[in-house]
Amino acid sequence: MFTRSELEIKTIQELSQLCQRYGVKPTGNRGYKTSYITTLMAFPILALQQFHEGRGLRQLSFQSFQNINKAIDEMETPTDEQIALIRISLEGKRMAIPDRYEQEKFLNLYGAEVALEKVIGLLNG
Repeated sequence: MFTRSELEIKTIQELSQLCQRYGVKPTGNRGYKTSYITTLMAFPILALQQFHEGRGLRQLSFQSFQNINKAIDEMETPTDEQIALIRISLEGKRMAIPDRYEQEKFLNLYGAEVALEKVIGLLNG
């Protein structure tokens, strides 16, 4: 992340802007560069420590992970006709009302399935 020498050459205003950019607060007196430098050097390590301690953003439990997989399984795979509908819909073609509402509902479900599969890929990575 940041090195001490990289930060020491910056002004208090520049250090303050870095803290504001990343949303961290300087430790101690705002009139001293060391307050900003300490924070800017420490926040990445602290963030990972908090992650490992289970504070803030945490890993999913195995059960939650299984539930996402179960939801994907329940959605099953589109039929050939459904794939064709997805393709033509992605080209911007829309059905006449009232079927258009069902088409949108179907596309939203397909989009959710794709997103859940991406989630599983991200969580496995």
